[in-house]
Amino acid sequence: MSRPLEIDLLRSFAVIAEVRSLSRAAERVGRTQSALSQQIKRLEEIVDQPLFQRTGRGVALTHPGERLLVHAQRILRLHDEAMADLCGTGLSGTIRFGCPDDYAAVFLPSLLRQFSSQHPHALVEVVCVPTPRLVEQLDKRAVDLAMVSLPLTARGTDDEIIRREQLVWIGSPELDAAHFDPLPLALSDPDTLDHIAACEALERTGRAYRVAYASSSLAGLTALVRSGQAFAVMTQTAVPQDLAILNGDPALPPLPAVGITIKFGRKRPSLLTAAFAEHIRLTLPLL
Repeated sequence: MSRPLEIDLLRSFAVIAEVRSLSRAAERVGRTQSALSQQIKRLEEIVDQPLFQRTGRGVALTHPGERLLVHAQRILRLHDEAMADLCGTGLSGTIRFGCPDDYAAVFLPSLLRQFSSQHPHALVEVVCVPTPRLVEQLDKRAVDLAMVSLPLTARGTDDEIIRREQLVWIGSPELDAAHFDPLPLALSDPDTLDHIAACEALERTGRAYRVAYASSSLAGLTALVRSGQAFAVMTQTAVPQDLAILNGDPALPPLPAVGITIKFGRKRPSLLTAAFAEHIRLTLPLL
């Protein structure tokens, strides 16, 4: 019978894996280097695999060590969440979360309310900008994690698609797109998926169009659509009730769906950041 993975051993292992140095890890966890070495030796005996190899600058994970780290981080996160929940304290701290406007309007109230009930001492600061700007913020580590859109045709093995969203044409209910030539559009930034999808779809069908208004603000785009001066593209879930979805209109070509995923600003996110990401993964498909 295999021996269990002890939480204390996994925690020491995760700290060493993060700082890549026994001396720095010992300072962080308040143990001697000798005690940490003995813990890792015990853990290696349990898994029957070498987990670290010494380098000129400290230690590096072996391939089995990298595999164990993935499991260890998940186990520790769930363990700490369970203890925090049962003790009635929850996690604490502040994280910066990025989200496009259309997702924020529909999904954020429920996501934040439920997370706050589990972790009342945690603060989530929200940044709302289009996906390309969020990717830039992630690269600069200006946000800790972000909910971003991906073209489904370009999804990679590293991207976990949490939810699919259909892009749709929207307009004022009393307008007929067939009466406009060229078709006036109100679109987000040129590198956003809604902008690209709208232009490519119209160009494929030879439909004349002009980008009459450009704004990175969802409120600005929907205001222009309400005025009857332009048509726009957005995710179906986020369409306001007073605007019409024009899918099936023969004057407008079909649009693709996009995927929603979570991306992190750091390779090893904090416990609070990882907990919020897991909350999104579990909750978002149900909203």
